[in-house]
Amino acid sequence: MDSPKRENSRRRFLQMAATAAPAAVAMAVAPNAAAEVVKNDVPKSRGLRDTEHTRKYFESARF
Repeated sequence: MDSPKRENSRRRFLQMAATAAPAAVAMAVAPNAAAEVVKNDVPKSRGLRDTEHTRKYFESARF
């Protein structure tokens, strides 16, 4: 029989091999999908709006 250490390393190798292939595929596909989501969800900012609320805040923040 093989030693427990050698058997454990084989088992660990098979576990890593079984999870590495799907993870590699997911990493190859995920950046493209995530980039599209980020591009579409970013609102176009027009800067700070001048409202009564913002004027009151700026007045209270002055020293």
